[in-house]
Amino acid sequence: MLLAVAALLWGSVVHAATPADWKIVYDKNSKTLHLTRAVGDVDFQLYASYKWNGKLITTKDYAGGIQSVRSLKDAFGKGAVVQVTYKDDQLPTLVQSFYQYPGKDYLLTDFTLEAASGNIASNYMAPVNLGDVSNVLGNGDRRALFIPFDNDKWIRFQSHPLDFTTLTSYEATAVFNGNSRKGVVVGSVEHDFWKSAVIMNKEGAAYTLTCFGGIADSTTRDIVPHGAREGHLIRSPKVMLGVFNDWRAGMEAYGAANATITPPRAWKKALPMGWNSWGVLQFNISYEKALEVSDFFHENLQPNHFVNGDGELVIGLDSGWDRFTEEQLKDFVKHCKANGQMAGIYWTPFTDWGKRPESDIKEAPQYKFKDVYLYANGQPQDLDGAYAIDPTHPAIEERMKKVSALFHRCGFQYVKVDFMAHGAINADKWYNPGIKSGIAAYNYGMQLLDKYFGDMYINLSIAPIFPAQYAQSRRIACDAWNKIRDTEYTLNAVSYGWWINKIYRFNDADHVVLQQASEGENRARVTSAVITGLFISGDDFSKGGSEEGKAKAKQFLTNAEVNGAAMGHSFRPVEGTGVRSEDQFTFTDAKGNTYYAVFNYTENARNIQLPLERLGLNLNKRYTVRDLWSHTDIDAAGTISIPAKDVRFLKINSK
Repeated sequence: MLLAVAALLWGSVVHAATPADWKIVYDKNSKTLHLTRAVGDVDFQLYASYKWNGKLITTKDYAGGIQSVRSLKDAFGKGAVVQVTYKDDQLPTLVQSFYQYPGKDYLLTDFTLEAASGNIASNYMAPVNLGDVSNVLGNGDRRALFIPFDNDKWIRFQSHPLDFTTLTSYEATAVFNGNSRKGVVVGSVEHDFWKSAVIMNKEGAAYTLTCFGGIADSTTRDIVPHGAREGHLIRSPKVMLGVFNDWRAGMEAYGAANATITPPRAWKKALPMGWNSWGVLQFNISYEKALEVSDFFHENLQPNHFVNGDGELVIGLDSGWDRFTEEQLKDFVKHCKANGQMAGIYWTPFTDWGKRPESDIKEAPQYKFKDVYLYANGQPQDLDGAYAIDPTHPAIEERMKKVSALFHRCGFQYVKVDFMAHGAINADKWYNPGIKSGIAAYNYGMQLLDKYFGDMYINLSIAPIFPAQYAQSRRIACDAWNKIRDTEYTLNAVSYGWWINKIYRFNDADHVVLQQASEGENRARVTSAVITGLFISGDDFSKGGSEEGKAKAKQFLTNAEVNGAAMGHSFRPVEGTGVRSEDQFTFTDAKGNTYYAVFNYTENARNIQLPLERLGLNLNKRYTVRDLWSHTDIDAAGTISIPAKDVRFLKINSK
């Protein structure tokens, strides 16, 4: 591949072979790198920055740089790396690298700092600082995404019009034109040490953008600052910077780039479907009720299309299972297996819910809980009513070893692990002296989880989005139950975080509860699970459970056409300009069928026309449109009515 580059000291230029190549030239006047690309009309001014000895240093503080180019072959393919080396007698040597690959609408960049002698430390390293990120978007409904760090406390994604003064998004963002869909996607693709963020600030008519490692604030659940990278040579996070004709494709490319570096956890079986006890039963779960729920599925739902592609379901015990005896747990697993089901269980490895500092740890009685807390300014860190635990403490490995031994003795194959963000909090220090950041500690703990639970299906509940390689699935949002507001809340995360199923095998829509809601709300809630990924129900199907819930399960969980659309793929938003959530979602399968779900979150019925063009369909073709809930064909050119608090779920294919 030929690249257009400039030798910074001599000014010679090798011209690009194609308009798809990125051109990187040092601008002596602004002391920035000028990034241009004919495809997408890209024109950025970029520089790097870091904090050192209490000061913010940028590449503008260096006299200039020397550029070199070499060929590259890595997990992304063959390409070239352009390196710019900045030297100064008073500053660390900075080498910024730009990794480019043919056919990619993005490049990757990071930088290293090397001390003249001894070591260097920094808790803030920003490979991307852009003078104006909005200049490539053109006129229209210009927006930026807020992406949360985790899914705790009912936090929401948001699509913000470009009318804010400042915006911080976590790990990544998309800045896009809602009309043309053109967008810039920027985000970290490495998550071994840094918590990263993207900050945008309005400066006149422009929006500057900085992507950096070192964020620590209330949204990352931190009280103390981010830990520092230390060493003779230290490195920033690697960041993706791309311009795309469709920002949705850009976010999917961002997810795929992360997955190239850390591939999603393997799962050879079909999409998990089934039940979780936290929906309605919660702490009222018992051994007897668990067996009755298993039987209800076996007798009523499995023979009627509520089953995954392997002919199997997951029946999952959530919090409260610890009141079962070991023999009861073993018998529950055997009962599920006899019913064609996989038994699931629940654990929270990084929390002390009792807040018992002086109590012995059951699985490691040589330690007290106060020995394993993550302290901030000398105090235990309380999040969600539990004290956070240090994943690097040897007592935690003992806990994992003994809890996993119990789960394996009983025969569980699926584990839901919850409140994981507690293990990623920054702290005064960690037991392992080599750990210097919350995310490094979290990776340490997750590697232990893999060691002891690695042969089980791992489903994260409350957890950071990144790192993602330790679990097959993650709940896409916080808790959701039965009402239209629960559907809307879940779909807020699908609206702007559907791409997360590029880094996990599946996104989890949380438990679908049907009782005490209207039939329209039932259809909407079921559809929200189908278009998110994991399809887990949550009503009380024990003998004493709600008869309404059981009747509705037989009605709404057994629709073969709807269940057939549960393929584990999260649907894309059609637009991206919703005030709170998108209401239209689409997915095209390998056979060319386009699925389209349109929700009505309001108290009033609404009418729409099928937006064929926005769905990527040909206005000149004729299409068959099937309503999956009513099992009827409808007119593609006709008006589609969506009742209040309901959904229309359509399958579209060309005649």
